[in-house]
Amino acid sequence: MDKNKPGQLLLEELKWVHERIRHDLRLCEDLARRASEGLSPTDVREEIRSLETNSPLWKLRVNCIYYCRFVHSHHAAEDIALFPAVRAADESLVEVVDKLEADHRTVSDRLDEVEAAADALLADDAADVRARLVAALSALESDLLAHLDYEEAAIGPTILEWDRWPFL
Repeated sequence: MDKNKPGQLLLEELKWVHERIRHDLRLCEDLARRASEGLSPTDVREEIRSLETNSPLWKLRVNCIYYCRFVHSHHAAEDIALFPAVRAADESLVEVVDKLEADHRTVSDRLDEVEAAADALLADDAADVRARLVAALSALESDLLAHLDYEEAAIGPTILEWDRWPFL
């Protein structure tokens, strides 16, 4: 396989971004779990600062809210540039792309709930508020990880066939 072929490069980049999303989501889940177990708000903020220095995406994004915005932006770019190109390249993937776009809307709702729960935790450090954040991150994890896996498996083979950037 030609490592310099645009499709190969695009798929590698897509998988790299997805892996960073998975990695940071695991860090968020761990932080949420420890927050639900009583980690103090000061320690939560310190953990977020630590995440900022130890992860590529966290270096770009200040906290969980910005992480959510990053995923929103990534999905918007896919909706605008990648998915129309996939539809045009392989008509048999129309229903797959429809599902991926629907997944984006579901994940968007999950991200919005994570943002709201994180905002609520800053205002009120009650157990139910912590539980809301944990539940929001758990739901996000479930939907987002399934989406990433499906996307890579479903459209990866088509992307690999590209010998030029179809959306340029």
